[in-house]
Amino acid sequence: MELYIAFGVFIATMLATIATGHSMIIALLVGLVAFLAVGRKRGFALKSMMLMSRDTLKDALLVVKVMLIIGALTAVWRVSGTIIIFVYYGMKIIMPPIFLLVTFLLCCLLSYAIGTSFGVASTVGVIFMALAESGGVNPLLAGGAVMSGIYFGDRCSPVSSSANMVAGITGTQIYDNVKMMLKTGLLPFLAALAAYVVMSVTNPMNGADSAMMTSLEEEFTLSLWAFIPAIIIIGLPLLKVGVIRAMAASIVSGVLIAWLVQGETLLHIARVMVLGYESSSGGMSSILEGGGLVSMLEVAVIVGISSMYSGIFSGTHMLDNLQEKLGNACTRFGRFSVMLMMSVAMSSIFCNQTVGTLMCSDMLKKPYLDGGGTKEELAIDMENSVILIACILPWSIGCSVPLALLGVDMRALPFAVFMYAVPICYFFTKKKWFRN
Repeated sequence: MELYIAFGVFIATMLATIATGHSMIIALLVGLVAFLAVGRKRGFALKSMMLMSRDTLKDALLVVKVMLIIGALTAVWRVSGTIIIFVYYGMKIIMPPIFLLVTFLLCCLLSYAIGTSFGVASTVGVIFMALAESGGVNPLLAGGAVMSGIYFGDRCSPVSSSANMVAGITGTQIYDNVKMMLKTGLLPFLAALAAYVVMSVTNPMNGADSAMMTSLEEEFTLSLWAFIPAIIIIGLPLLKVGVIRAMAASIVSGVLIAWLVQGETLLHIARVMVLGYESSSGGMSSILEGGGLVSMLEVAVIVGISSMYSGIFSGTHMLDNLQEKLGNACTRFGRFSVMLMMSVAMSSIFCNQTVGTLMCSDMLKKPYLDGGGTKEELAIDMENSVILIACILPWSIGCSVPLALLGVDMRALPFAVFMYAVPICYFFTKKKWFRN
């Protein structure tokens, strides 16, 4: 009974923090205290439980380090002109009959390169929504195409914070996961391509906004050198270079381009890497604001605290009864079916991709492994379920924030084809990938 009370306190606090706009770190700390109290009632010393959580916290530090580096990377890409150069040349190749298709593909490419859904939505996404409005394209269709594209990279990019979090909490290798995500995502990607071809043809753009192109040319130094940081982050992993080294190389190249090509001072670049990019002139440059180490601090703390949960749950065995029931459900209905059920439940309750993912891992890791599954299967099942489902629910942060940035509402979600094609296709094809 005390375990269910602890979960009730945790869920109620989480909902309260979301409703009032406070940081979910508060709810995680309250939940941590509640579960420590359950452990004490069951005879575990506080010191021993802290030692349990310390071991898993050590494993989380690598994920935290990667997330902080990602924060610096996204800031450097802003100040070096890398993001805007993608936007500029993407707009150049836009043809009215395939506007929605190009929107989807460019959002896929950029989100894969920088691994952030919100960052792409607030830059490329905003620009494409403006183009759609000026060209007479249905904004709901455009919003759906952008949502599909930004979560393509958020799910499977080697520099995505969510992908690195999943790799960290499951103890798997990020590049192995990326390969499997690309394989299992091919069919949904092709389905999305076909859908956006049809949508583009039936809802063509009237014409490109030349004023926006002119504004970009006047406000930015549009040098081809700005492509280099993206080429590095995409190319080095193909040469088996580690994710941290690839990101570090991309950051160094971005700093050099911002200094030598964009004319920024090294002191200003360092400040941007820490605090994020801020526009000094307004105009088009204001869409690039964000990034930096500080932008990842909250997520890093959340991952750290949540990793302590895993250590306590594992060391005290307080979830054993619940996990036994979930294990029976996995045997009866299949592991991915149960993962889908938990994904919807956890995402609905916590309205957050990060916490939903961590809770699914804590609840289902033992049933997966005891039932003959592997850590790799657990990781891919989460990538093909909770990572996207948490961002389809209209009240979830992963859905409501991008939609607000794009200026559309939940009516755009049916057109975010890739997001729900992934779990549907994987449900019917999983046996091909994990035959056990």
